[in-house]
Amino acid sequence: MTMAWTLLETLSNDVLRVPPTSATLPFDIYTLLTYVLPAFLSYYIVAVLAILPGTRMLRLAIWPLTVFLAFRAAVSVDFSGKNPQRTYINFGFSFVMFCIVMRALEWVFLRDPLKRRVKRTPSIFIDALDLATNLRGVGWNWSEGLRFPPDTRPTSRLRFAIYVFLSALYHSFICGVLHIAIQTLAPEAFTTLSGGTIFDDTLPPLIRYARSSIISILTAFIIYADVQMNYDIGTFIGVTIFRQDPAQWPPAFDEPWKATSLHEFWGYRWHQFVRRLFIVLGGWPLGFVFGRAGYMLGSFLASGVLHGVVTAILNRSVEWWYMPLLFGTMAVAIVIEHVFTRMTGRRVGGWIGRIWTMTCMVVWGNMMIEGHARAGLFASSSVFDTAAPAKRIVEHYAIALDRWLRACAS
Repeated sequence: MTMAWTLLETLSNDVLRVPPTSATLPFDIYTLLTYVLPAFLSYYIVAVLAILPGTRMLRLAIWPLTVFLAFRAAVSVDFSGKNPQRTYINFGFSFVMFCIVMRALEWVFLRDPLKRRVKRTPSIFIDALDLATNLRGVGWNWSEGLRFPPDTRPTSRLRFAIYVFLSALYHSFICGVLHIAIQTLAPEAFTTLSGGTIFDDTLPPLIRYARSSIISILTAFIIYADVQMNYDIGTFIGVTIFRQDPAQWPPAFDEPWKATSLHEFWGYRWHQFVRRLFIVLGGWPLGFVFGRAGYMLGSFLASGVLHGVVTAILNRSVEWWYMPLLFGTMAVAIVIEHVFTRMTGRRVGGWIGRIWTMTCMVVWGNMMIEGHARAGLFASSSVFDTAAPAKRIVEHYAIALDRWLRACAS
């Protein structure tokens, strides 16, 4: 394994010429025009061609350029300003670059052009822009079979816009408050780029894992709030500035905490923004060979590869194989659910299913958050970190909780 990793590092440094972190370029007008925009422009061109018939060979010819430009942008541009607390921006950008490469790959092999279910705009370039930025394929034929959460938001455009604007503020506040809490509980893991652990070895096992589970649950809600906040911002811009129909922005989540099975949690209650990418990258290839179990395992392994590669790009000291292994175990758990259904004729559900789901998510979440914490990927700042009144209140209760847990251990 060590030899393979050394070979991969040699390939990336000598052939692909990945610069060290100290050699990356700051994000400015120059890097925007010469690194970032070329990657997105190449991706957009593939989106235009995906709508037009008879362009398959041209798409195939352009895709390697898209790969090169996206990789070049991901490893060359530093959005953090050398500030360790903003390294999450680099993580997010690398994630986006990986996604556009894989999405363009799917478009390369399309036999028929993609079509909009809703009324097409007068310009193919506007349609292509919608396709390129439409994460779940809302209004396009490639989203067939995808379940969207029920929408209980206002139907009036004005009230809808006000609702998502307030939702963005609310989830931003929640994200900031919870981030302060976990930084107080585990400062070594959430405030330094070198990273740390969420497990306190000075505590007995039961209290240690209870404490790490609390940290993991809070972090999961941070991820949820952060995704929801950014989706609300995108929704607000789309509806108010680009005059899009609110129906083009269905809810991102379907109350994932109510899931009564892992299949239900990952199948539609959690956000489905990158679901298609994982299916194309891993689900279809392994599913073709090993059937339903291969489809499930391949989809989760693809997710693990994505998280592992992006994490390794940002912090080469992390073990990149950790994430694929971790996501693979989640796939095995879902396969167990299917085996249970086939053997008993009953689906996993009810209160027992909820306990099973939450137990699996907490155990799995501990390991996932630990992996990211060791890489220093949560060492980020928040606009609410500097809000003195809120910060003091949250820190007070977080410290009180930590003291109570330690008192229980004594």
